[in-house]
Amino acid sequence: QVQLQESGPGLVKPSQTLSLTCTVSGVSITANYHAWSWIRQPPGKGLEWMGVMYYDGGRYYAYHSPSLKSRTSISRDNAKKTAFLQMNSLTPEDTAVYYCATNVATCARWGVDGITWAAGPLASWGRGTQVTVSA
Repeated sequence: QVQLQESGPGLVKPSQTLSLTCTVSGVSITANYHAWSWIRQPPGKGLEWMGVMYYDGGRYYAYHSPSLKSRTSISRDNAKKTAFLQMNSLTPEDTAVYYCATNVATCARWGVDGITWAAGPLASWGRGTQVTVSA
């Protein structure tokens, strides 16, 4: 059984950099057919897909949402089965619950269908971690 657990600082000041961790158990993050996404949900708003990473045939791929690409970076530590999200230049509008999710399904258009992919029947999500950006 795949389990994911997000962790982060909770409160971040504007203009600072956010660093989040997603710890994975039950499967290797390098496993074929598994992709790993970051998704967030601001208060009172819908889910926003942020980015994805995965291995295919031993090659590493990572894609970021076009609207966040200039501020976000997804990385991983394969040995520690951990995925990371970094986002810089935070504003209060980045206040949200941040989730990591995995699914064994593929996605042809991550920027368009990332949320649909994450809602698939074989998807697994962490519980999310609240991030508040405030001075």
